[in-house]
Amino acid sequence: MNLFSFSAHFGTEDDCINHFKSERDKIGLTCKCGSTEHFWIKSRLSYECKKCRSRTSLKSGTIMENSNLSFLIWYKTMFLMSVTKKGFSAKEIQKQLGLKRYEPVWAMVHKLRKAMGNRDAKYTLEGMIEFDEAYFTVESSEIEQKKGIRGKGSVGKQNVAMIAESTPLEDIDTGKKEKQVRFFKAKVLDGHSGEEINEAIKESIDNQSIVFTDKSTSYVDISDFVELHIMEKSSKETTEETLKWVHIAISNAKRNLLGNYHKIKRKYLQLYLNEFIYKLNRRYFGDRLFERLIIANITGL
Repeated sequence: MNLFSFSAHFGTEDDCINHFKSERDKIGLTCKCGSTEHFWIKSRLSYECKKCRSRTSLKSGTIMENSNLSFLIWYKTMFLMSVTKKGFSAKEIQKQLGLKRYEPVWAMVHKLRKAMGNRDAKYTLEGMIEFDEAYFTVESSEIEQKKGIRGKGSVGKQNVAMIAESTPLEDIDTGKKEKQVRFFKAKVLDGHSGEEINEAIKESIDNQSIVFTDKSTSYVDISDFVELHIMEKSSKETTEETLKWVHIAISNAKRNLLGNYHKIKRKYLQLYLNEFIYKLNRRYFGDRLFERLIIANITGL
């Protein structure tokens, strides 16, 4: 969807409200009493339960809950976040929206990133899996800089588990093997222990999968949680063939985050990765990415 198409469909607040309501109606609304039948009160932008008469606002239960920003502002922000692979910083979105205060825009953007992460968390990867870790650059405090930690857990670096669902394909005539990639996950790790890795595996990967990794000592227990675990010694060949897609994702994510956001605080890194992975998993959606983001908004909590 380009800017002209967006403006034609969502030029006013009423356009955005009507569209959001229609999308929410498709998903359905359940009252706290368990009823799914409601009246629509247009003057209050609220649903009223036919059974217990309690009311639910159009924003209630979505990530827009408790937000004073208009539907039009939310829609413009979702458009900006979905229109490009690279993304926009909250400061740039504030500039494009022409808003005076930065804080509401920052909160809105991070809510959307959280919704993206919650949406992807509903799915597990399966089949042939590539798994590796990478260190992402984050903003370091003065205390961390004075400590000058090196190696694992070094100043300005954060450990992230990157997972890729790849499918090996073999040409029957030539015997040549190729790989296609499907979906990804990225999880910020608090530490470097095997327990952290095991938890990431259990949360993200189906237990019938085959997992490929290097020979890190942190990966020794992975075989307890999947069908088969294959470890290969780290080398150029391993990086370019066995763990090809996971390293491409790591490289692209680092370049994307560093180029667009420069310094990211450690505690917010997962949110930025949520956005990168959400778009990466929907790289073929085209115009539909905007629609999917609206659904993530509705179901994000």
